[in-house]
Amino acid sequence: MSWRQTRRDLHRLDLTVYTAVATSPTPSLDSGIRKLSDAANYSRLSFGIAAGLAAFGGCRGRRAAVHGVASIAVTSGVLNAFVKPLARRHRPDRLAAEVPEARHVRMPESHSFPSGHSAAAFAFAAGAGHVMHWTVPPLALLASSVAYSRVHTGVHYPGDVLIGSICGVLIATATNSVIDRLEGRR
Repeated sequence: MSWRQTRRDLHRLDLTVYTAVATSPTPSLDSGIRKLSDAANYSRLSFGIAAGLAAFGGCRGRRAAVHGVASIAVTSGVLNAFVKPLARRHRPDRLAAEVPEARHVRMPESHSFPSGHSAAAFAFAAGAGHVMHWTVPPLALLASSVAYSRVHTGVHYPGDVLIGSICGVLIATATNSVIDRLEGRR
């Protein structure tokens, strides 16, 4: 099978899952998921959690906040400066997919692949969780919810959020290693 055929098949799968999410009636969830997606703009949720960790978590909380915020910064920089411009994937057509208007958030002007919201949320979870292990389950759950919200609101394909999530964890892992070395910890 050629790369071109594989790419077409993956896009077809992406579109099928996207359409299934779009056409699944979830009126009791739509408002909450839309608000979650909006709250994750500019990593506001993660920055708020970082502030809480720094304020109430002592020295370890401050280190976790630094790792989390640094992971967001590096991940966002890499994806926005290098990956999104190269991938140049267009946003989904949520009107054609009939995504209910009650779910709509502002359609970003940047390219769709990979999802920056998903990448940043998972980068924060991996960064902060590297220092405060107990934060991994709740932060990963929050990151997963943010990633899903981007498909639910119609602004990303599932593949965008999957690859964005993986990129966030991988870049955060590299960022953690650099910070650890700078701190003389590993």
